[in-house]
Amino acid sequence: MAAGWPPQRHTSLASLNPRGGEGELRARACSATARSGAGDAAAERARPGLRVGAAPPAAGAAAAKEERIVVLETENAALHLKLAEYQGLAGRSTHEVLQLYSAHGEQQKLQRRSVVTQLHGAIKRFKQDLKSLRSFAFELSKKFQRQSQTYLYQILTAVQGIQLQNEAMQIFQIKAFDLEQSLQEVTERYEKEKQKRRALHNSLVELRGNIRVHCRIRPLLPFDTTGHSISQDRQRTFSEKVAHAADDETVLVKCSRPGHTSINKTFQFERVYNASESQDTVFADVAPLLTSLLDGYNVCIMAYGQTGSGKTYTMLGPQLEENFPFSTEDESELGIIPRATQEVFRLISEKPSGSYWVEVSVVEVYNNEIFDLLAKDSCGKVFGVKRDVVTTREGKSDVPLLTHETVENASEVLHLVSKSLQLRVRHPTLVHAHSSRSHLVVTLTITTVDSGENFGTSWEEEQTSQRLNKEVSCTFPQKMRDNKSTSSSRPSSPAQLEATEKMKQVKTRLQLVDLAGSECVGMSGVTGAALRETSFINRSLSALADVLGAIAEQRSHVPYRNSKLTHLLQDSVGGDAKLLVMLCISPDQKYLTESMQSLGFGTRARQVQRGQVKKKNFPVPSKAK
Repeated sequence: MAAGWPPQRHTSLASLNPRGGEGELRARACSATARSGAGDAAAERARPGLRVGAAPPAAGAAAAKEERIVVLETENAALHLKLAEYQGLAGRSTHEVLQLYSAHGEQQKLQRRSVVTQLHGAIKRFKQDLKSLRSFAFELSKKFQRQSQTYLYQILTAVQGIQLQNEAMQIFQIKAFDLEQSLQEVTERYEKEKQKRRALHNSLVELRGNIRVHCRIRPLLPFDTTGHSISQDRQRTFSEKVAHAADDETVLVKCSRPGHTSINKTFQFERVYNASESQDTVFADVAPLLTSLLDGYNVCIMAYGQTGSGKTYTMLGPQLEENFPFSTEDESELGIIPRATQEVFRLISEKPSGSYWVEVSVVEVYNNEIFDLLAKDSCGKVFGVKRDVVTTREGKSDVPLLTHETVENASEVLHLVSKSLQLRVRHPTLVHAHSSRSHLVVTLTITTVDSGENFGTSWEEEQTSQRLNKEVSCTFPQKMRDNKSTSSSRPSSPAQLEATEKMKQVKTRLQLVDLAGSECVGMSGVTGAALRETSFINRSLSALADVLGAIAEQRSHVPYRNSKLTHLLQDSVGGDAKLLVMLCISPDQKYLTESMQSLGFGTRARQVQRGQVKKKNFPVPSKAK
């Protein structure tokens, strides 16, 4: 069997065609498998025989070898079959790779052609855009040149216009400067003429004996906007200001009622102060009157107005709740009384030493009764003592037993006034928390001493006169201060009597009056004792108006004695003093009625002609026997 296999079966299959030999290899592999199967069957048939009878050893070895050869051929055929399969797969893969590579090359060629085509198109468009841009730049350059020429022309035109305006402005400035100088000259002339007119008006006032009336409008205060228990006809908005200072001589009041047309009323006075003007400004117009004191004239300054209109602030300055000290820290807030006191002593300091001395008295008129606020008890404690007012044989008013304190400077006066104010009656009302319920009268009596019978005396007589003047000026005030006398102390020795007869003495008085405020009971809301106080206050102010009316109408009888207030102020109101009335009004709408009443009082007071105020001359001393 081994000799029957041809040698070419062992030929290598590597030389076979990968594609054409695949079928042959498969056929060979099948035949080898068949033979192997036949050999296996023969072997199976031979094996029983071997078991039955022992086969020769050489035959068994050959059969095993043949069987081994068949197995190896079978495995070789299977390997060739697998090799052919793998070679076929490798051939197909190579062909596919070649095809893919060829397709990829074609695709890249197409892509390159497309990119080149697009690039050519983009370059063409870019050339067109560049051409358009050049054309646009050329047109823009032309347009810019045209606009530049237009703007340059406009700028040149504007520059020429500005130059013309500058020239016109310079001309205008020159004219404005000329007008300003002219206005300044006119203003100066106006001020001079205004001062002359005021001087002439004051001279006319003095010749006629008219009463000077100033009006002060206070600013709106916090309590003006708070609600009070007031009558129904006043239930409306009260924050409106109805009183204004039109100028420094005119008050403008807007009178309006619901359902009626608003009416503006004006009032003329010697001086009008608006809400922003300070205490310094007010006193600057009062100070010239004080020089009249040392010239021999009596002076009276009184504040008139409704409750809460600023009378006490104008006359005294700010008030504290417990007492009324005159603080010197903020002198700009001081009122007329402390300022007038300081001014009087300043004027006295400019005169020869010892030629003047000053006495002060403080009274209040409360419920038509006069109280001495400087009177002291046996222990030296100050308390109010009731006094009375009488009329002397000369027709002058006088308060017997009234306390006069001699003072040497303004501080002593203010100290006495502060102590007196602690005794002044006050009562809170709905209108004002510290409403004064009495009229306050502070009187400064200035005694002027002039020594010598004439100015042609010898040097020895002049020295004697000066010595006597010094003796009297030092003796009398000291005696008054020690005895607390109510009038001028009389000399206690013949030498002093003879010296007094040789002295020429004149007493002038400065009365500073802070009147209680007129008020409406419905506005103030007072009851009981306070209501009685209000009744006395209103009656005394009505009596003052009646006195002024009688003087204005030149009646034969003037009702001074209808009130203790008018009786006390008889000398001042009746024509023996330069009288200044300081009207104080509120600008608020809810006080319109009271403000109109105060303005009407001031208007009537201006119309009073008392005749020329008389100057007190020095008495001629009697000749010594």
